[in-house]
Amino acid sequence: MNAPQKMAPAPGTASTELRVLIAAPRGFCAGVDRAIRIVELALDRFGAPVYVRHEIVHNRYVVDDLKAKGAIFVESLDQVPDGVPVVFSAHGVPKAVPAKAEARGLDYIDATCPLVSKVHRQAERANNAGRHIVFIGHAGHPEVVGTLGQLPDGAMTLVESVDDVAALAPADPDNLSFLTQTTLSVDDTRDIVTALQHRFPAIQGPRGEDICYATSNRQQAVKAIAGQCDLVVVIGAPNSSNSLRLVEVAERLGTPAHLVQRGADIRAEWLSGIAALGVTAGASAPETLVREVIDAIAAHRPIAEEVVVTAQENMVFKLPRGLEPAA
Repeated sequence: MNAPQKMAPAPGTASTELRVLIAAPRGFCAGVDRAIRIVELALDRFGAPVYVRHEIVHNRYVVDDLKAKGAIFVESLDQVPDGVPVVFSAHGVPKAVPAKAEARGLDYIDATCPLVSKVHRQAERANNAGRHIVFIGHAGHPEVVGTLGQLPDGAMTLVESVDDVAALAPADPDNLSFLTQTTLSVDDTRDIVTALQHRFPAIQGPRGEDICYATSNRQQAVKAIAGQCDLVVVIGAPNSSNSLRLVEVAERLGTPAHLVQRGADIRAEWLSGIAALGVTAGASAPETLVREVIDAIAAHRPIAEEVVVTAQENMVFKLPRGLEPAA
């Protein structure tokens, strides 16, 4: 009598190996790394507390770590006492904010990402040339608030969609420029720009793309893995624009995606019945959280990790004057 044969585990069950595709690039970009370093160096130089206007970057883990070191996060300069230093977040601030800090005699350090500052300078140049600016972005996002605040009221018009473009009624349609928030969906922005150029053939755009290299690279990396995966997990905060865009990129390719902040957010039911899972992280999420999430996945199923590299990043931004010696 033949011995009974063992049945192979069904694909996607808890005992079968899960293929985990890890996107690269992922996580911290040069602007985020610089902003966090600025707060740390300010604490080294001035001692605690150092006040930070708005979250330095949109990640609770990062913010809590800096709080533990002595940073105090506030939403308004009115919450900053006299005589203590204040850091402006990586998203940028309206011109009125440093002006108010100077009027109060506050020492401030501007941690605005240099790529956001570049958009600010482009806005000023277009305005000085007498052109009205159409700004593509998400209403209420700190970067958008900061950029709109570089110019007098009425100098810029915000659009969020192709439908908004159709509703535009500029006073001088032949004298327009457009700029964009740095953390948008590459595909969405392309559609909006195309609509603008169709409606206003004379509109002038920036010499190079405003969407930052890190945002573009992370979206491209998700595109490279999403088609091979049954599910994509994006590590990032719910108020992080670039992280939300990564979720959208995967979903538009037909792959379900979940935004998580920590390993504890991983659900066992997500991992049931799938053979391959993609993992990436928004530009404000540290690599520590990537490992935490992967370890949480491995607690539910055996995994085989694969890193999928679509670009190499070596961008480094200089620190503000005055902090270099502390480094």
